[in-house]
Amino acid sequence: MGTAVSPDAWGWGPTRVGNAPHETVRNAVIRVGVVATLLVAAVHAQRGPAQTPLQRLQASIERTTRSVNATWGIWIKSLETGEEIAIDADRQMETMSTIKIPLMVEAFEQIKAGTFKLTDRYTYAQADMRGGTGVIRSLDPGAVLTVKDLITLMIIVSDNTATDVLYRMVGGPDVVNKRMDALGLKNTRAATTAADWFKALAAGPSTEQFYREGKHPFGLSTPREMGALLEKMERGTLVDKPSSDLMLQIMRGQLYRTRIPRYVTGYRIPHKTGDFLPYVGDDVGMLEAQGKTIVVSIFTGNHFGSNDALENAIGLVAKETADYFAYRP
Repeated sequence: MGTAVSPDAWGWGPTRVGNAPHETVRNAVIRVGVVATLLVAAVHAQRGPAQTPLQRLQASIERTTRSVNATWGIWIKSLETGEEIAIDADRQMETMSTIKIPLMVEAFEQIKAGTFKLTDRYTYAQADMRGGTGVIRSLDPGAVLTVKDLITLMIIVSDNTATDVLYRMVGGPDVVNKRMDALGLKNTRAATTAADWFKALAAGPSTEQFYREGKHPFGLSTPREMGALLEKMERGTLVDKPSSDLMLQIMRGQLYRTRIPRYVTGYRIPHKTGDFLPYVGDDVGMLEAQGKTIVVSIFTGNHFGSNDALENAIGLVAKETADYFAYRP
């Protein structure tokens, strides 16, 4: 008989025969896992870090703005958390009637200084009638209004007759601009009176050409600067606390509600619109709720499409903002 040879010596033993395939499978699985991990890491590296909730809000707002062919400027700020969204917020743009907010501020500064009083009376004269928005032009000459009436009508129905009477009382657009300079708002300019703006419009070849030429702005500002003015108002530091409170009270009575307030519920919304549709549609204001105040300053320009589509998009931006901050701690 020959010498017995163990099957293990030939690699046939149970250890090798049984384990080698399992080890091969295990190694393959490990290699696949490593490759998958590297691929996932590479994808995440390309995507960058995960977005914060505020970044997701901004991305959503930017998608909404891209749905309408216009030039947009947006500044949003929570006064409690300090969170901000700025989309071309430092672009100087046409304000249209939102420039009436700086005029209101100057009027309150002069009231504080004793130049005139809220209770002073103005008697409507036919020569003061201005076109465009407003109700005073529909009154009979001789109608008597207080300065507070003039400010209120200028804000809540954008009354152009009241606007020019107030410009005359405070000393004109240049005085308003000096006040904005003193507040550090160098890009906020009251450019002209309603009377002169309408004269320039009437002399133009067409409404669209008048706008495209851009030679006669009614007012200029940036979303950030107009928003900063509103922030001061909400903090009670614009003119003084009683004046800030009264200005907010007046703005809460705004009758044009097809933009920022369009889809928003659960907030008070002091705001002011500005219009030269379809080219310009602005709305600037605040979302006020218990323990929450958010400044929303939206300017648009270079829009030649549907008025409703533009206002709808502004409304959606405001709704997205309101919904986000409604659930913030």
